Amino acid sequence: MVAAKTEKKASGGEAAEDRAVVSARATARYVRMSARKLRLVADLVRGRGVSEARTLLAFTPKRGSKVIDKLIASAVANAENNYELSGDELYIKRIYVNEGPTLKRWRARALGRAGRINKRTCHVTVELAQVEEG
Repeated sequence: MVAAKTEKKASGGEAAEDRAVVSARATARYVRMSARKLRLVADLVRGRGVSEARTLLAFTPKRGSKVIDKLIASAVANAENNYELSGDELYIKRIYVNEGPTLKRWRARALGRAGRINKRTCHVTVELAQVEEG
């Protein structure tokens, strides 16, 4: 999923001028991991450059780091193919993790009872933007 946005930026006392800031986006839905666990990894890479973030994720010993690394690679591919942006000049503008539907399962417990097991899912969205010079 790719989106382009226009933002208004005010520059040092001058009137706000309209600059088109192109941002590429990628979304992973129904990831079989709790949002709480993935948010820990997402917080590590928020605001960083793409190459720095992917290096950091390669050495992070969390299971969610593979999911987010794959999603960042997808967003970079979207930016390069759809907007002809250079992958080296991109940074992670926004990354957020929302809860998805919970799969409810049951497990046998003592004395004929049943205990509920919640298998949580989440949706992860990464938005990349080009580094502005100036």
